Amino acid sequence: MHVFVTGGTGTIGSAVVAELLANGHTVLALARSDRSAQALTEAGAQVLRGQLADLDVLRAGAAQSDGVISLAFGSDYSTGEAVARSIAEEGAALAALGEELLGSDRPIVTVSGTPWVPGRRSTETDPAPTEGPVGGRGRSVNALLDLAARGVRGTAVRMPRTVHNEGKGGFAGLLTDQARRTGVSGYPGDGTQRWPAVHALDAAVLFRLALESAPAGTAWHAVADEGDAVRDIATVIGRRLGLPVEAVPQENFGPFGPIFAMDQPASSAHTREVLGWQPTHPSLLEDLENIQPAKDVTGRA
Repeated sequence: MHVFVTGGTGTIGSAVVAELLANGHTVLALARSDRSAQALTEAGAQVLRGQLADLDVLRAGAAQSDGVISLAFGSDYSTGEAVARSIAEEGAALAALGEELLGSDRPIVTVSGTPWVPGRRSTETDPAPTEGPVGGRGRSVNALLDLAARGVRGTAVRMPRTVHNEGKGGFAGLLTDQARRTGVSGYPGDGTQRWPAVHALDAAVLFRLALESAPAGTAWHAVADEGDAVRDIATVIGRRLGLPVEAVPQENFGPFGPIFAMDQPASSAHTREVLGWQPTHPSLLEDLENIQPAKDVTGRA
């Protein structure tokens, strides 16, 4: 397939572009900067210049492709308002892409998040949350999946709280960044809450499988680790950075605080059985061993 990809230079997107190219597909990728365009060109993709908010550009990219993978999302997580703006922008982009694909039976795969269910692991049959701080994202994804009745093979790959590669990325990456800034490897609550995780290279395989064969209107879980205790994550981060590990108020984590404090394990048993997806890369706790201690001005760790 000739695949139009948005968000192709992020932690997930760069892995997806490489996975597609390595498996015989060609890629047209959205690039909002010269730096992104250069990275995509060096990876072997064709480039379409534009922003996620440029809906006509998105429609043009979808129109000239056999399928779409939508991964782009804003990078400002500083406030609840900033996250809400990114969710709204993503929703408008999905609506434009879906509209362009109406009646074509072409695939579009979008990124979503694993839901949380009190007292158990969430599964692929659990609905995406449509209320709360990320409820808008669930509503946008549901609208895309509903286009199955209008000739769009839309599917969603639900990502866990941490998508990692070389010790970076996801919620664990945000904990690492916070630890570097504050001098404490902190975690909210008692730290027993669990976060699922997946290596970016494993997630990329699932995006390709969904693009190639997943039925319209379906959701899949890119979950390798069903749930690591946040305190265990913070402990590895603290040890790698040489920092104390402590419980801190969830307010310290800004708009993500309430989400960080939730117990949210997830399963991918159905995804593995039906699509044949098998994660093979390091687990989150193994991958966090790649975190490098900060260096002082002399260059010493």
